[in-house]
Amino acid sequence: MSNVQVQHLPASDRSTKPRKTMGKLAMVFCCGSALISDGYVNSAAGTVNLFLGKLYPKQYKANHHGTIFTGIAYLGVIAGQLGFGCIVDRFGRKSSMLAASCIMIIGSALCAGAYGAHGSIDGMLAALIVYRFITGVGNPSGSVACSENSETTGINTRWSHMWFTLATDLSIDLGFVLASFVPLVLVWIFGDKNLEPVWRLTFGLGAIPAALVLLWRLKMPHESERFRQSAIKRNVPYRLIVKRYWRPLLGCSLCWFIYDFITYPFGLFSSVIVDSITNSSTKLTTVLAWNLVINALYVPGSFIGAFTVDWLKPKRQLLIGLVLQGIIGFLMSGLYGSLTQHIAAFAVIYGIFLSLGEFGPGDCLGLLAAKCFPTAARGQMYATCAAVGKVGAYVGIWAFPALINDFPAGAKQTSGPFWVGSGLAFLSALVAWYFIPELKEDGMRDEDEAFRVYLAANGYDVSQMGHHEDIDDESVDEDKKEAIY
Repeated sequence: MSNVQVQHLPASDRSTKPRKTMGKLAMVFCCGSALISDGYVNSAAGTVNLFLGKLYPKQYKANHHGTIFTGIAYLGVIAGQLGFGCIVDRFGRKSSMLAASCIMIIGSALCAGAYGAHGSIDGMLAALIVYRFITGVGNPSGSVACSENSETTGINTRWSHMWFTLATDLSIDLGFVLASFVPLVLVWIFGDKNLEPVWRLTFGLGAIPAALVLLWRLKMPHESERFRQSAIKRNVPYRLIVKRYWRPLLGCSLCWFIYDFITYPFGLFSSVIVDSITNSSTKLTTVLAWNLVINALYVPGSFIGAFTVDWLKPKRQLLIGLVLQGIIGFLMSGLYGSLTQHIAAFAVIYGIFLSLGEFGPGDCLGLLAAKCFPTAARGQMYATCAAVGKVGAYVGIWAFPALINDFPAGAKQTSGPFWVGSGLAFLSALVAWYFIPELKEDGMRDEDEAFRVYLAANGYDVSQMGHHEDIDDESVDEDKKEAIY
């Protein structure tokens, strides 16, 4: 018998660490989960666009309501990203996230209740366009806080990128799937001849996930430790920030522009698949069911990528995803005629094409943009990259129809954009390889320290950094805070 004495910790001590870890992880998902409502609202708009075109074909086409309705939300997102980017750095992560959730709820409710003066259809459509802009402004600003909480004390930094990706990109993709499922169920309930309650409820139900997240966020006890220590409320040294970080800022912005330029317009090709599979069926439930299947194809790439990103590292996974997506796109272009004769094979390869987009840039661009900048400027740097990305989406929606028309009629007209998209994927890989740095484990803390040293070396008074009053308030018992979750 060994004489070694085994000391057993009290039960209360043994349970403390897991409980604290769960509380920290809850903070990560609390910050990122609002992206479900973002994904839902933006994706649902495409389906509502279809419904409005069927209900009001004359008015909808006459004044380009369909195109404006699709694009105006991206302009709202651009305005919201840039505005909230300043707010999250100056006034805190929590306040901006609460404001964004409120705007999303109000915008969804306004869209559901849109009404024109004296029952005017044109007035109602114009009101919808304005409300879609408002909803876009409420684009959630939680990714920055999510990134900071994923590398906080109590969470194993070996898996921090995985938690961030599950809380953000996977949430968006689940929102896409939900936005495809809800209208399908509503059409089953109301029928395809009674679409007004369908489109109104589709928009209105988008307020529910946003409201649930708002209630969750109201319980958030504090800003992240990293923000309290490193924030700059006034006298922001923009010149020094740009001088040090222009390279990753440019790289993340260009890659995000190209990614959204490819991804959002490529939604146009879902109609090609649906049309082929259904033999041009006009049955609305059939079209919606296949739309659900296509949106579900995003999820595997995002989910798998979340579990590989810490192992492969974000920049390397981004490059792998872009190169593989480009190769698949070129194969689809070259074999387009044969593949469309076997639509099941085409749908599978198209699904791989979409999944690789989520595995690479979908999972990693937001992660890189959120973690390669210092805490003091993270909100504005991330917001700039995301806003440039949405400019790419807006430009792509207008450019792709003209691009398609430039190809000869027939198979080349539908396969041609795959050549363009694949070429842009390789271009994006080159940009990422040259401009974007790789992230290190627990690198945010090191970058904040290096940034502080850099500012001091260039004559900036670093005593201005940090929310000192918030740090003093941290005498509140941590266990009580985490018990909320």
